Amino acid sequence: MEASAGMVAGSHKRNELVRIRHDSSDSGSKPLKSLNGQTCQICGDTVGLTATGDVFVACNECAFPVCRPCYEYERKDGNQSCPQCKTRYKRHRGSPRVEGDEDEDDSDDIENEFNYGQGKAKPRRQWEDDTDLSASSRRDPQQPIPLLTNGQTVSGEIPCATPDTQSVRTTSGPLGPSEKVHSLPYVDPRQPVPVRIVDPSKDLNSYGLGNVDWKERVEGWKLKQEKNMVQMTGRYAEGKGGDVEGTGSNGEELQMVDDARQPMSRVVPIPSSQLTPYRVVIILRLIILGFFLQYRVTHPVKDAYPLWLTSVICEIWFALSWLLDQFPKWSPINRETYLERLALRYDREGEPSQLAPVDVFVSTVDPLKEPPLVTANTVLSILSVDYPVDKVSCYVSDDGSAMLTFEALSETAEFAKKWVPFCKKHNIEPRAPEFYFAQKIDYLKDKVQPSFVKERRAMKREYEEFKIRINALVAKAQKMPEEGWTMQDGTPWPGNNPRDHPGMIQVFLGHSGGLDTDGNELPRLVYVSREKRPGFQHHKKAGAMNALIRVSAVLTNGAYLLNVDCDHYFNNSKALKEAMCFMMDPVLGKKTCYVQFPQRFDGIDLHDRYANRNIVFFDINMKGQDGVQGPVYVGTGCCFNRQALYGYDPVLTEEDLEPNIIVKSCWGSRKKGRGGNKKYSDKKRAVSRTESTVPIFNMEDIEEGVEGYDDERSLLMSQKSLEKRFGQSPVFIAATFMEMGGIPPSTNPATLLKEAIHVISCGYEDKTEWGKEIGWIYGSVTEDILTGFKMHARGWISIYCMPPRPAFKGSAPINLSDRLNQVLRWALGSIEIFLSRHCPLWYGYNGRLKPLMRLAYINTIVYPFTSIPLIAYCTLPAFCLLTNKFIIPEISNFASMWFILLFVSIFTTSILELRWSGVSVEDWWRNEQFWVIGGTSAHLFAVFQGLLKVLAGIDTNFTVTSKASDEDGDFAELYVFKWTSLLIPPTTVLIVNLVGIVAGVSYAINSGYQSWGPLFGKLFFAIWVIAHLYPFLKGLLGRQNRTPTIVIVWSILLASIFSLLWVRIDPFTSDSNKLTNGQCGINC
Repeated sequence: MEASAGMVAGSHKRNELVRIRHDSSDSGSKPLKSLNGQTCQICGDTVGLTATGDVFVACNECAFPVCRPCYEYERKDGNQSCPQCKTRYKRHRGSPRVEGDEDEDDSDDIENEFNYGQGKAKPRRQWEDDTDLSASSRRDPQQPIPLLTNGQTVSGEIPCATPDTQSVRTTSGPLGPSEKVHSLPYVDPRQPVPVRIVDPSKDLNSYGLGNVDWKERVEGWKLKQEKNMVQMTGRYAEGKGGDVEGTGSNGEELQMVDDARQPMSRVVPIPSSQLTPYRVVIILRLIILGFFLQYRVTHPVKDAYPLWLTSVICEIWFALSWLLDQFPKWSPINRETYLERLALRYDREGEPSQLAPVDVFVSTVDPLKEPPLVTANTVLSILSVDYPVDKVSCYVSDDGSAMLTFEALSETAEFAKKWVPFCKKHNIEPRAPEFYFAQKIDYLKDKVQPSFVKERRAMKREYEEFKIRINALVAKAQKMPEEGWTMQDGTPWPGNNPRDHPGMIQVFLGHSGGLDTDGNELPRLVYVSREKRPGFQHHKKAGAMNALIRVSAVLTNGAYLLNVDCDHYFNNSKALKEAMCFMMDPVLGKKTCYVQFPQRFDGIDLHDRYANRNIVFFDINMKGQDGVQGPVYVGTGCCFNRQALYGYDPVLTEEDLEPNIIVKSCWGSRKKGRGGNKKYSDKKRAVSRTESTVPIFNMEDIEEGVEGYDDERSLLMSQKSLEKRFGQSPVFIAATFMEMGGIPPSTNPATLLKEAIHVISCGYEDKTEWGKEIGWIYGSVTEDILTGFKMHARGWISIYCMPPRPAFKGSAPINLSDRLNQVLRWALGSIEIFLSRHCPLWYGYNGRLKPLMRLAYINTIVYPFTSIPLIAYCTLPAFCLLTNKFIIPEISNFASMWFILLFVSIFTTSILELRWSGVSVEDWWRNEQFWVIGGTSAHLFAVFQGLLKVLAGIDTNFTVTSKASDEDGDFAELYVFKWTSLLIPPTTVLIVNLVGIVAGVSYAINSGYQSWGPLFGKLFFAIWVIAHLYPFLKGLLGRQNRTPTIVIVWSILLASIFSLLWVRIDPFTSDSNKLTNGQCGINC
């Protein structure tokens, strides 16, 4: 598909397909290159060549694929025999002698190594059969992918073999015909091959390894490689000309090979000097909390029983909330990546890049609330990312079908042809022009090209002209003409009605017509607006993201997806490579569903009044979750594995399949019986992968008989099951099996366009598993939490990546009203999940979700309910001051010790958390303050709105958070005050506590010295509440805007009513006291 193909709009149900502004030139899409090569069956690296250029064969009997380092390790530290045929390895030329070599001849017989003409055809045939069998038994998604769509292949040729299958089925090679040689393909030494690993969780016999405990040996070999790397490189660093004995390479090459074998990332544990005291204090705090609650429950306050009971219930709830929040942070970790090792393995200079293709999703709805200039900067930062251009595709989802977004994207595509080469030539950061030119730094630092200053000034001028054009489009779009919008060629805009329009696709950049000013190819840029019709449920952002999954699979089918909000630009041009260090790891990538990056923000006031940065969550909670099963998905800045989004299960190792500690304690370890493991692998993993991989065959296989299918009826039933799962698109179903991404070669662009329109039609998801088990999960406005939870429940892990330079930066609402509305939407989504079948309290116990990870998810959905005890607890100090009662009886010195220890443990825990996380005290305090502000306002409203929505069916639409830029001065938006009912509860709490302080102090003054002692405890709690609400109070006062009158009126009215009613009822005076007062009269 090419950029000059014009815009395509249509509706599958109406059988419409219209091409707008179509150019006559059509050319097929450029096929993605696939590389085939022989891989080592032990470590997954390339087998490599001998000194004569032939393929290295370790075993002369069965030619089991083993690379040179694994061969050397097996001879030196293993059993010195082939894992497949158990024949003792013979010494090859250049290999050091080991015990047992004395019995052999001195000649290595390398010349006769491949001569199998006499008596060795049978072992070779058996090897081929065994390997074919192992390939089929593994049910690897990289098997041949012939398609069956009424007996015909769809849109071009689909390759029927992958590197794995070709490695055992090639009938000839550079060494001669198959009668004389092994069936091994030609290995190009300049091209690294895809890494394939042995899955220890499966039967080792399927790999031809017999009963060898291969996993421990492989791990031992890796540790030995890491341990010896420094010694080997140091030993041969001085030798510049000669070869190292036994390796055939000099020291420099040996070091490069060792570096390529090293992992591309590593876990950096928190130092024990910081983590051990932290854990000890947590245990001590738990013990102290138990004694404290025991004292509170057993010592009621009889003259203020309602106040005491309310406080005890609140404190018990706070203790449970603390447990849910604290224990997932038990094992926090850090990670670091090695981009140079990624380059050595997959992106060597001068060779074709083997990095996986990535599709980047950008979602937007309303261009008047999400300015097109912000979206344009995000798109420009994506197009200029440091990644092979033919492996990056940017999809912009316009869920509002706004012509303003379309025209702005067209202007962005033209400007990108100048901006992208400038970024890559001078290696600038960040690559979003608005933020690059706004930097107050020395932009000449590290710049050595004389033309940089001149080119920078010219580019800044170009960008300013680009901004003027975008602003002109925005000004024009303020009022829609009565006849609707019209495109430049006179065609009516198909999306004039945002609730009733066809699907629209426009390729702005990519392949033909997508060259920059230097003549280099640019990444693909595709505009997508899914079809919308009345009467269909479109599922808001989650539905738009699922539409992007399908259309991207049809057009480019990147192996990985990365989604960002329209206001989150790439602050680090190497962000994709950072993610690939985990995703393309031979071991870790097989079970990683996504790599989550932290959110960082621009344009926030220095003191972060409303905790917009959310530092505590991203730098403490997420690191803790990363040490369990991985961070939760937060909706943006996340790189996904497509296979995880398709509902497939991960490839788990034996260690991953071990039951958790709770299962072990109840039913024992699985090692007592293999039934548990077998049941899980056959039932859980095979339910997703096997069900999908069984129909992978061609018509020739049908005639010979397909495993599991004896007749055509079973075949059609399997095809129907796939259509029921993924929808009725054979092209998309084919793409789901291509684990490494890419589209079939020689694909007809016209067919692709029609199929792309089909998969974004509004009725495509009917009677499928989209939104239930596949893609972004429906059922909550916070689809991110739900989607990540479903993946973790299947056994996937996630990774938290925090590069030194933040990967992404975005904008956040800095005024109080917008911030509270944002928090309201998050809390409402949590309530929806709590009241759904996907609630972590009862969902997924048959899966692979770890207990601490379940606690983390439970905490993310129950935290809004904390608003009820929180608002009650915040009003208790005022009621105590007004009634001269207290929630705690007179206590002894022993009892007061528990109170003091509890406060000390709380502060100590916080201090130690700040120590290992690096979070500042100010950020921690801002988080504590906004926890109270949000808990007494947005969270409280979310609870009632969620109950109304789920129980009564009353839906509440959330407001899209404004992304407006700061145009009226520094942080002018901070002081803008907008009316919202969310402001009433915290304002009422503030006024009630202020009134309580005045009343309490007045009572103490009138009552004398003896009443000041009890007053201090009450004043402490009241001041604690006011201190936490202080940012809210500053927001009420504002700088330029006065507080809305309605807020003051309602707050004073409610505070006065409650205060007068409390005094009138006086519930804490016993009946006997009232009777005595009544009988006493005036003469008492």
